[in-house]
Amino acid sequence: MIHELLLALSGYPGTIFTWNKRTGLQVSQDLPFLHPSETSVLNRLSKLGSDYIRFTEFIEQHTGHVHQQEHHTSQPSQTGLHGIYLRAFCTGLDSMLQPYRQALLDLEQEFLGDPHLTISHVNYKIDQFQLLFPSVMVVVETIKSQKIHGCQILETVYKHSCGGLPPVRMALEKILAVCHGVMYKQLAAWMLHGLLLDQSEEFFVKQGPSAGGAAANQEEEEEDLGLGGLSGKQLRELQDLRLIEEENMLAPSLQQFSLRTEMLPSYIPIRVAEKILFVGESVQMFENHNHSPSRAGSILKHQEDMFAAELHRLKQQPLFSLVDFENLIDRIRSTVAEHLWTLMVEESDLLEQLKIIKDFYLLGRGELYQVFIDLAQHMLKTPPTAVTEHDVNVAFQQAAHKVLLDDDNLLPLLHLTVDYQGKDSKEATVPRDGATPPQDTSPREVPPTGWAALGLTYKVQWPLHILFTPAVLEKYNVVFRYLLSVRRVQSQLQHCWALQMQRKHLKSSQTDAVKWRLRNHMAFLIDNLQYYLQVDVLESQFSQLLQQINSTRDFESIRLAHDHFLSNLLAQSFILLKPVFHCLNEILELCHNFCSLVSQSVASLDERGTAQLDILVKGFRRQSSLLFKILSSVRNHQINSDLAQLLLRLDYNKYYTQAGGTLGRQDKVIYSRGMQQN
Repeated sequence: MIHELLLALSGYPGTIFTWNKRTGLQVSQDLPFLHPSETSVLNRLSKLGSDYIRFTEFIEQHTGHVHQQEHHTSQPSQTGLHGIYLRAFCTGLDSMLQPYRQALLDLEQEFLGDPHLTISHVNYKIDQFQLLFPSVMVVVETIKSQKIHGCQILETVYKHSCGGLPPVRMALEKILAVCHGVMYKQLAAWMLHGLLLDQSEEFFVKQGPSAGGAAANQEEEEEDLGLGGLSGKQLRELQDLRLIEEENMLAPSLQQFSLRTEMLPSYIPIRVAEKILFVGESVQMFENHNHSPSRAGSILKHQEDMFAAELHRLKQQPLFSLVDFENLIDRIRSTVAEHLWTLMVEESDLLEQLKIIKDFYLLGRGELYQVFIDLAQHMLKTPPTAVTEHDVNVAFQQAAHKVLLDDDNLLPLLHLTVDYQGKDSKEATVPRDGATPPQDTSPREVPPTGWAALGLTYKVQWPLHILFTPAVLEKYNVVFRYLLSVRRVQSQLQHCWALQMQRKHLKSSQTDAVKWRLRNHMAFLIDNLQYYLQVDVLESQFSQLLQQINSTRDFESIRLAHDHFLSNLLAQSFILLKPVFHCLNEILELCHNFCSLVSQSVASLDERGTAQLDILVKGFRRQSSLLFKILSSVRNHQINSDLAQLLLRLDYNKYYTQAGGTLGRQDKVIYSRGMQQN
């Protein structure tokens, strides 16, 4: 009887203790010599045997370790559970069962020495497992029912180990330590060698971009507030500083690796996971693209063995210590970040690269683009063709030579692009002359002018490509097209002024007075906008960026400062602030149309030209009034210094205010020294 019990508790049922898949081990009811109290004690012990059999079946399914007869194993797993973390859990579970097996072996030795020992003695010896087995069985059933996978197993075991029962806590902590061994091996491969050993997608780092989807924008009622077209939604956007993601301009840069946050255990903060991601990305990039090892050396400064030993030491600890873990991650990250800083700032001359970006993407070389606009105007004012891109680059090279920019190493890295067949996908571009973006543009629609399809590419040299990614350069391209649009309109207005000076000796009509007064107001607004963009935004933000780069030796700080710089450019130039950006685009379009009208009509305007001029005067009056109301409404709430700075430029002598917030009014013209262009 006792031996039958020990065999059943070891996973080998027989005739006295029978096995049922649903109810587990039970004492046979056909035994008349058992008292009901004895049956109750035996059934209580049988629950331990049932749990043990289910434990060993689970272990065998997922590791192949056999501790019982083959006919007691379950059917092949239908749950699809797999992976190295599951195998590690099974290994820890098997080690947890070892004291139970040893207790049964000791009982057998005791009964062989003293056949008169009773069932109560068995109950006493293995009573310590009555609390442990059911609690661990909850963990196993949770993994099976919820199909827990990968690092999620760490989270499941950790949560169940936080209970108040010491035997359960200690057993689950030992299992968790075994599972952590797998994580430390993956961390060592990723952080020290740039290898992502994760065939079953179990690690919290993955290859490819993050899967965070943008939330759908809710439609809001466009109630009119009586501000000349400024709706309640637009005002709320301004007052809430809700920078719109116009055409995904601020979408996260697509990276080769990203975090799989659903796999990250709760006891490892996201900040630590991001450091792990950064280190692995940097090491991986360095290993794959290091074309000159003798110059660059090891990104970990040949400390891989030391860091590997530290990770192994943490792996040997019975309990996970976040403090020790994060300290080691910080040391590795600091080593990598400092080496990258040296590589970028000192060896790759990051400051010079930023100056190139500023000169060409942000129009820092204004004289170059002034000459280029004059040379390319005739070829880009019409819809582009297959040869437009070649012609434009020839014009760009000619402009560079005219301004004595003959850097044979730099110019081959720059190339102007013209997408003459339209865009394959929606992109955030500034349309012709800053006009309002067309709605529902077909994917392959030919751009109306070459200016609308113009872009700039720059061949970034290794390792600066991790800072100037394609997504980052595309954001620079957005700013480039917008600044070039403003510069072109300013140049056209200056050309109109030259025409005015040529005709000043001729007798002028009332229409001429209206025309040149309108040009004066347009030039006033565009000149101040251009000064604001180049001085208040670009120069100010660029000087702050250089100061931050020179004050640190950490690459991550540089990347953060650069991202902040680029975001500020997009925000402070109003590209992301839809109401202001739309209004400025309309003003640029009106200025372009005015310059076209003036250039086409050398003599006084005819009746048709006068009618067009009247439409332009009314349109400019309306848009300038709207711009003033938007800027004033936000300034009154004191929430956006960028808008307030632009308003200060436009209204520094209160001319704008005295004109009722409207430029181009014909009934009352207030001339001031601030309005005079010459």
